[in-house]
Amino acid sequence: MRRIYTVALLALMVLGSCSKEEKSSPKGPTRVKTEVAGGATVSSTTEYVGIVEEQEATAVSFTGMGVVRRVLVSEGQAVGHGQLLAEMDDTQARNLLKAAEAQMAQAEDALQRYEQLHQAGSLPEVQWVEIQSKVAQARSSLAVAQKNLADCRLTAPVSGIIGRKMVGAGETALPSQAVVTILNIQQVKVKVAVPEGDISAISEQTPSTISIEAAGVSTPGGKIEKGIVADAMTHTYDVRILVNNSNRQLLPGMVASVRFSQAAEDEAGRPTVPVTAVQRRADGQLFVWTVGSDSTAHRTPVSLGATQGNRIQVVQGIDNGQRLVTEGYQKLSEGTKVSY
Repeated sequence: MRRIYTVALLALMVLGSCSKEEKSSPKGPTRVKTEVAGGATVSSTTEYVGIVEEQEATAVSFTGMGVVRRVLVSEGQAVGHGQLLAEMDDTQARNLLKAAEAQMAQAEDALQRYEQLHQAGSLPEVQWVEIQSKVAQARSSLAVAQKNLADCRLTAPVSGIIGRKMVGAGETALPSQAVVTILNIQQVKVKVAVPEGDISAISEQTPSTISIEAAGVSTPGGKIEKGIVADAMTHTYDVRILVNNSNRQLLPGMVASVRFSQAAEDEAGRPTVPVTAVQRRADGQLFVWTVGSDSTAHRTPVSLGATQGNRIQVVQGIDNGQRLVTEGYQKLSEGTKVSY
């Protein structure tokens, strides 16, 4: 029996020795994620509702008055430069052209006959000059008559899409009254109204994203045009963003969602930290975990500034270049060895 007690006692002594060795063995460093504090560039996004506009609209009209005989295009139709759009009744113009041609033929015949007399010296110089003037007048009248007849045909001065048709067959067209409008939508502009408090943050090169749900399109915006006159009622400025539309999916009048991405440097180059890295002690003091040169963690009290997205400025407490713990701080205590 005594031998059994002796063996049990020796076993307990060995286990106690092993336990002491385990407790005395050094614990490894705690694994955490860190970052180096610095004045970062923080992006913010603002969103507006806009309307798609054509890049350019051209109103096409006859230069004279007359009854429209036919209109050859319809709204939404693609047209090319020089394509015939409409015709006006040209009966009167043709009659005037025939009269001008007859007058020209008569003047040229008289010029030929009097030229022989002039060369023979039997025609006074004054009369010869008068004959030449009549020929010039007849030639000018013929050119006008030809242009009047040509003006009875309305052709497209530019390529594009027919936007609106304002005059139909049988109606009387007046000089400079638009018959159709031609829209250039190879590129379009998205117009948004920006409040006066935000307009200074937008430049020609501010990045933007345009989303048009009706067309199923989401695309980066291009160059920005800023209006300089505010709306008297809303105190907003018109901003237009150029958007490529080579496939003509985007049509004037579509509603667009416009997001501007603006980057701003932190004020005075102050460091920023993730909001989640800031902790609060029982006494209300804010702090972050910083890592010393010996890879030990320390509670560092901080004073905070403005919040920028998911980050916040540190006004006092840490400097640019100082390493701080961003994840894994729940496992730390003052002086804990860390690895990262």
